[in-house]
Amino acid sequence: MLRALMLLNKKVEALKKLLFRKANMKIFLLGLMGSGKSFWAERLSAILDIPCFDLDTEIEKKEKKTVTEIFQTQGEEAFRIKEADALRTFSNKETFILSTGGGTPCFHGNMQWMNEQGITIWIDEPLDTIEKRLKKQKLHRPLIASVPQPELKEFLSQMLNKRSEFYTQAKFRLREHEVAEKNFLKILSQ
Repeated sequence: MLRALMLLNKKVEALKKLLFRKANMKIFLLGLMGSGKSFWAERLSAILDIPCFDLDTEIEKKEKKTVTEIFQTQGEEAFRIKEADALRTFSNKETFILSTGGGTPCFHGNMQWMNEQGITIWIDEPLDTIEKRLKKQKLHRPLIASVPQPELKEFLSQMLNKRSEFYTQAKFRLREHEVAEKNFLKILSQ
């Protein structure tokens, strides 16, 4: 066990050095709401010692309103424009991990832009897993706040069907059991 831990630490240190040798290491995490994008951005940030950001949080800071408030007062299209603008501000940053909103890749050429800028990773968790995570967060998620609980999984399935054409454009995809630290590190070391 100790030997395995030492080996892992050596790999992480080697990966950190590799990352900092590369200019403009931009990592974009995408997937449905509840897929774990924010969790993995924070986790990888701690491991690799590079900054991480959450796109929704960046929008909220700039607008001084929550995403829910923006949706309620200005509508989804206004939010998507603000989202695209906020995303483009990352062209001025060099090395980071960004947790995008679930719909970010689907609007205003964002998926193409992210692929041109850096590494895109689709976190493709099963709908059952996502549904369980979102049950507790419905009120803070404007797109599902009014969806009745028995209809949530079907709603998520329809959303995934619409968004898959964008998500599949990601450079990398981690499915269910592949969503693990070692696989993120493997992708980033390529």
